[in-house]
Amino acid sequence: MSETSLITSPLHARHVAHGAKFAEFAGWDMPLQYSSGVLAEHEAVRTSVGVFDVSHLGKLWVDGPGAADFVNSCMTNDFDKVEPGGAQYTLCCDETGGVVDDLIAYRVSGERVLLVPNAANAAEVAGRLEAAAPDGIEIRDAHRSLAVIAVQGPESPRILEHLGLPHDHEYMSFKEHQVDDGAYIVCRSGYTGETGYELVVPAESAVDLWDAMLAAGAHPCGLGARDTLRLEMGYPLHGQDLSLDITPVQARLGWAIGWDKPAFWGKEALAAERAAGPKRKLWGLEAIGRGVPRAHMNVLDSAGEDGDSVVGETTSGTFGPSLKKGVALALIDVAYKPGAELELDVRGRRLAVRVVKPPFVKASTK
Repeated sequence: MSETSLITSPLHARHVAHGAKFAEFAGWDMPLQYSSGVLAEHEAVRTSVGVFDVSHLGKLWVDGPGAADFVNSCMTNDFDKVEPGGAQYTLCCDETGGVVDDLIAYRVSGERVLLVPNAANAAEVAGRLEAAAPDGIEIRDAHRSLAVIAVQGPESPRILEHLGLPHDHEYMSFKEHQVDDGAYIVCRSGYTGETGYELVVPAESAVDLWDAMLAAGAHPCGLGARDTLRLEMGYPLHGQDLSLDITPVQARLGWAIGWDKPAFWGKEALAAERAAGPKRKLWGLEAIGRGVPRAHMNVLDSAGEDGDSVVGETTSGTFGPSLKKGVALALIDVAYKPGAELELDVRGRRLAVRVVKPPFVKASTK
């Protein structure tokens, strides 16, 4: 895709003014980092407050009689457990149990749901919903008309309070706030492990909201820091740690599946895999020695009778700034549990790692 054909956020000019370095994310030209750098942005979120433009995320309205019931019949998690004003992490799977996408579902009412899928998969999720929707249910794409701004970090409630926005609601709940040009949806959620909020707002409101947050002391952060923050928490990224080839059972996301629901996409295949037991599982790897794991590195067991054997592969990896060491997520043979010591093949050099259960750092979200 040529640079000129990339979609830009309503905040693009602001990112340019702040010296952002850009990268392509699912057809969008989004800020990877600012002049302060990823490490400083990561630290700002862990210790004070950072603000992210994540307007590349999809936004799909599902409207009509029984809209919430329809969503519940498609997605894995039990949406009946969510009251109006609640949000839920859920998965869109195919008939084989592979993950089409992971997303957040906002229950506005029984007749209105907002879905926020990943940018790369928004059209696919919308297409599957449209194909399955009964008469009276409308799927409406609001990808360009809405922006998403995430404010994250221990001081994020102060930022929202300063701006007169809702900030004292429970984790994974949202409140609507009326403004002159529409409504803000302020959800107590995020992808960093810190106290934070994700605001879904009219695109025309994004610049004023961004400017106000920075004036109140929020540090602008790019998607590079978002990745290091989420990986320290062990949060999966679709396309790496989840995919059509990596099921929620393998990714240890059974908690996001309503096993007792009568139906959802992929239920039969996932129930069968759960009963049989997966052959591999997604665990964390913490570097024992010096080195930085990356995706698609072989995980090796050199202690076996036959010498080196490949027992898995990393799906994500980075230097964890809060830990000052390398961390990764990896799909490894189910025989290996937390505490096991293995090795990574880092471009021909061995890196000792320990299998751990994420998160790598303590969550502060609740």
